[in-house]
Amino acid sequence: MLNGCAEAIRESQIYHTYKVLVIYNMRILNASPGFGAPLTQNEVINFLINGKLNIHIGTIDKEGEPNIHPTWYYFDNTNNRFYIETSKHSRKTENLHSNNNIYYCVDDPNPPYKGVRGKGKVKIHEDVNRNIPIAEKIMVRYLGSLEHPMAKALMSSVKKGDSVILELSPNYYSTWDYSKRQ
Repeated sequence: MLNGCAEAIRESQIYHTYKVLVIYNMRILNASPGFGAPLTQNEVINFLINGKLNIHIGTIDKEGEPNIHPTWYYFDNTNNRFYIETSKHSRKTENLHSNNNIYYCVDDPNPPYKGVRGKGKVKIHEDVNRNIPIAEKIMVRYLGSLEHPMAKALMSSVKKGDSVILELSPNYYSTWDYSKRQ
């Protein structure tokens, strides 16, 4: 009986360990070898979740020219995805319909510098019912409440279907933290 219980506990631990590895499997690179050090996986998650920094996304327009778009985001650490609310007719949405490759960067402009950047793919979501709860998380993150006048205006656009949610799936996280100077 004891061996059976021990085996069940071991299987449960393996299952939970595996589940955590699948959820949090981040490919983290050192963006500043020899100067700073990379962020750990937990530091990446905390950095992306706890701050109110903008994400800067790079897209390519129809003429092949790069465009940079600073914007608000929500990072879901259960699936390693960034979510961005934007107009259905914005330049970034237009560019991503033609080419869904994206470069992104979230960085703290105050010393000691730290940040996360990388490349990924974007899916554009137009389903209003799917987009409302994600947009609400973004509004609360940056404005503190859905009662804020700007949140009300932006959420009105989402509810009318004039906005989309961009789902950014990173290929990797290139990170740096200059407080860890080597």
